[in-house]
Amino acid sequence: MSTCVSSSMTNHHENKPHGLWSEAADMLAAWRFRYRTRHELSLWSERDLHDLGLSRSDIAAEIDKPFWRA
Repeated sequence: MSTCVSSSMTNHHENKPHGLWSEAADMLAAWRFRYRTRHELSLWSERDLHDLGLSRSDIAAEIDKPFWRA
């Protein structure tokens, strides 16, 4: 007798790390993403910002936030 197991029947959480280390890794990844995107935003030219309808003063508060603040 053969057994057919659909992928929807398998436990997709088996290979995911659990607990504190996983949460810490997720938090560090979010912090790095915020740092990187805010740094990139600070490098945009006035023309780039104008194309989006933003001014330097519109994004100043976002750029000045520390990486750990959303």
